[in-house]
Amino acid sequence: MTHLLRAAGSALAALALLASGVTGATSASAAPAASHTWRGGVVYDALGDSYASGYGVPPYDGSCGRSQSAYAEQLNGRMRIRLDDFVACAGATTTSLVSGGQLNALNAHTNLVTLTIGGNDIGWSSAVVACLGGTDSQCAGAVAATRSNITTNLPGLLDSLYTQVAQQAPRARVVVTGYPRLFSPRFGSYLGASAAEQRALNDGANVLNRVIAKEARKHGFTFVDVTNRFQGHGVNAPSAWILGPTDPAAFHPTLAGYRAYTAAILSSLRHCSAHGH
Repeated sequence: MTHLLRAAGSALAALALLASGVTGATSASAAPAASHTWRGGVVYDALGDSYASGYGVPPYDGSCGRSQSAYAEQLNGRMRIRLDDFVACAGATTTSLVSGGQLNALNAHTNLVTLTIGGNDIGWSSAVVACLGGTDSQCAGAVAATRSNITTNLPGLLDSLYTQVAQQAPRARVVVTGYPRLFSPRFGSYLGASAAEQRALNDGANVLNRVIAKEARKHGFTFVDVTNRFQGHGVNAPSAWILGPTDPAAFHPTLAGYRAYTAAILSSLRHCSAHGH
């Protein structure tokens, strides 16, 4: 049990970075200076939290955990996309994204926006740690609390943020991404989390994605679901695309995971273009 609790403690420390930023920063001020428009290109601004910043695959540019492996960087140059502002920041919430200045990247010239946000608003890290190193009852209680936050608090937070994004970038196609399920229960228990507890956590991720998708579509945004692409690649899978609890960026995607995000977004953009949307 000692080694399980130690691993859970490492996970909590790493997940704390998800909630507070790599060095406590959630400001967009460290983003590269914006250029303006590219003739004939798609002006692209990338917003969000650590899953958008590419945290988990160093080296990082500045305190926000921005990586060259982030899906924003991988999209740059594809389908005539030109990355203008990359302001996603590890630790961002729906409210700190605004107060930290990420919306300042958007303007009437923005053609494409990507946004991954919401995971830090719901207490997800507490549920993961409770299931990895706590008792069954602690796990169940933490999962229930997280699900309650997702269904009661998150919709309003997302609605407010999405309204502001639409106002700041009135001509842009906005692509909102979801989050992967962290576990692959078919490979058995992982640390202190049984297969049943892993399924409960994965079900929580499903609820989170449904709420994000519903709010995104209410605003006319495109929702990109990545769960199928991560299927069989959870943190406990032989071919894991999620970093384990001993990694400094525990429970963030690996390079393969960020490539999966990129592929999902590109697929969605091609689908929209083919249908004239």
